Amino acid sequence: MRTDRVGVPFGVHSFPYAPGTLRFSGDPAAADQRVLEHYRLWKRHFVRPRGDGSCAVYAPDAAYPYVAEAQGYGMVISALMAGADPEARDVFDGIFRYVLAHPSSGHPDLHAAQQDDAGRDVGGANSATDGDLDIAYGLLLADRQWGGDYRARALRRIDALRETGLPASGGPIKLGDWSSGHFDEVSRTSDWMPGHFRAFRAVTGDPRWGAALDTHLSLVEALQRQYAPDTGLLPDFVVDTGSHPKPAPGRVLESEHDGDHHWNACRDPWRIGVDAVVSGDARARAAAGRMGRWMRAATHGDPARIRCGYRLDGAAYGEGASGAFVAPFGVAAMVGGGGQEWLDALWGWMAASPPVPDRYYAASVQVQAMLVVSHNWWAP
Repeated sequence: MRTDRVGVPFGVHSFPYAPGTLRFSGDPAAADQRVLEHYRLWKRHFVRPRGDGSCAVYAPDAAYPYVAEAQGYGMVISALMAGADPEARDVFDGIFRYVLAHPSSGHPDLHAAQQDDAGRDVGGANSATDGDLDIAYGLLLADRQWGGDYRARALRRIDALRETGLPASGGPIKLGDWSSGHFDEVSRTSDWMPGHFRAFRAVTGDPRWGAALDTHLSLVEALQRQYAPDTGLLPDFVVDTGSHPKPAPGRVLESEHDGDHHWNACRDPWRIGVDAVVSGDARARAAAGRMGRWMRAATHGDPARIRCGYRLDGAAYGEGASGAFVAPFGVAAMVGGGGQEWLDALWGWMAASPPVPDRYYAASVQVQAMLVVSHNWWAP
């Protein structure tokens, strides 16, 4: 365990959110305590030592037990929990050591997306964009927290993401360093992380990240207007990104629900909403607000009625509430997505729903949303 000085300790709330952002009605100190309790459970359930000085986030409900998105989540979460968890830097460094031990076959500065129980790369050893976006963002947070060489490592990964992920045509970010042929014009909406693009632009000075920010926010608005005018919901995947972007028509990569608001797009109200919370960007605020207001009306203000899957017209087909679907709407509620009572109800649901051992994905999304709602999120 290290005793490093921490740049932004958890719980200091030293970074104000954008004007107009709602704050939930509860006691901030009690909220911090609840986030810490959920984090401790998340860490106990899912952070596993590997025996070589590394550790990794275990994902029992993913296609393979170790996936790139999990390591990205772990690096972001542990960096933000520094100051409350004396082991936060050890966890962060352990996960990053695991990431470095599994480079993508497509680019050495990106992470191979999937490993089995034995730690062997599987599925082609290529990258997954969302994992590397969070890994790079986590490294920027770590630079702010502890100094060292994290910034230099982040810059290498950001450059690799630009090289392999940003199309020369200016379209949305690609699925990974393997995207070619048909998949060259497919994008996952949950990879559209405007706050990350904003941070990458700031740290690199590269205008291409600014262009990516504008591209993705414009595309969100266009998709909402054309394909989900009543709900604002976004699909898991978008196709024909180089010509006429539209929701995936059935199975494109994962399931017949690739064109629905499914287990990828459920993160969108959080990913877009957190940028609105931090930056105040009116485009992000409007997009998150559309989704949040519709969901509040659809559920009559009861978070437990949020389903795990919707058509873009609002028809529900999924099962009962999961933190992966509920928690992101807590972030959207902060920026006009349903109002004060809805925000308070969503926080109450999250606070009363701790992580469970077989639901890594929901727990990881929910802990990050709770960090935002409790005013413990900040831009590096």
